[in-house]
Amino acid sequence: MKADSTKATTGGGGHFVTTHWSLVLRAAQTDEATAQEALSELCQTYWRPLYCFIRWQGQAPHEAEDLTQAFFARLLEKNYVADARQERGKFRSFLLTAVKRFMANEWDREHAQKRGGFRQTVEIDQAMAEAHLDAELKHELTPETRFERQWAVTLLERTMARLREEYIDTGRAKLFEHLSACLTREEAAGTYAEIARELRLSEASVKQAGYRLRARYREILRAEIGKTVATPQEIDEELRSLFACFGS
Repeated sequence: MKADSTKATTGGGGHFVTTHWSLVLRAAQTDEATAQEALSELCQTYWRPLYCFIRWQGQAPHEAEDLTQAFFARLLEKNYVADARQERGKFRSFLLTAVKRFMANEWDREHAQKRGGFRQTVEIDQAMAEAHLDAELKHELTPETRFERQWAVTLLERTMARLREEYIDTGRAKLFEHLSACLTREEAAGTYAEIARELRLSEASVKQAGYRLRARYREILRAEIGKTVATPQEIDEELRSLFACFGS
C-alpha cells in the first residue's frame, strides 16, 4: 500500500491524510511497515529545521550533520514514536522534544564513533541549510522560535514545489510562472492584462486562473499540514501557530 493512499473524511467535507503522522501514532506499537514509510517521508521532508535547531545549539556544521543523521537513524530504528501519545498532536512538537532528549542523553555515546561513520538516513544539503540558518541569525529569536520559522518555510516551499509540479505536468508551466506572484496578494487589473497579452488569453480567464491557483495552493498547504498533525481539527491551529512565529 502506498503511503499516500489512505484518507479519511473530515467533518468539513474534505479529506484528511491519515497515512503520515496520524498513522505513525496509531501503529507505533506494532512497527507497521506503512507507518515506517510515512515516518521516513516526514523525516526526509523536515530534516532542515532540525539541522538548523542543532546548529543554533552551538554545534559546528559537520557536528550538526552527524547529529541529525544519528538522531533520525535512532528515531527510525528504535521506535521512539512508541513514547508519543495521540494527544501530543503535532509531529513538529514531538520532533523537537525528541531531539532535545537525544542531544542530552545520547550524543556522547554516538559521538564515540569515527567522524563520517554515521549511516546516511536522510539526504542533507548542508550548503542550503546553512544559507537559511544565516538568514535567521539576523533575528533575535530563541532556537525554538527559529525552529518553528524554518518548519513553516519548509512547509511553504514544499507546497509551492507540489503546485509547480502539478502545473508543469498539465502543460501549464508558463501560466504558473506568470501567476505565482498572485498567491499572496490580489494583482492589479493592469497586471492581469499584461499576463493575458503575454499568454494570448482573455483577462477574465487569467483572473479565473489566478483564483484557481490560490485555491489549489491553499488545498495543498492544508494537505501538507495534515500529514504532520494527528487530527484534522489541528490543521487550522497549526496554521495559526506556525505563521504567528513570523510576527516574533
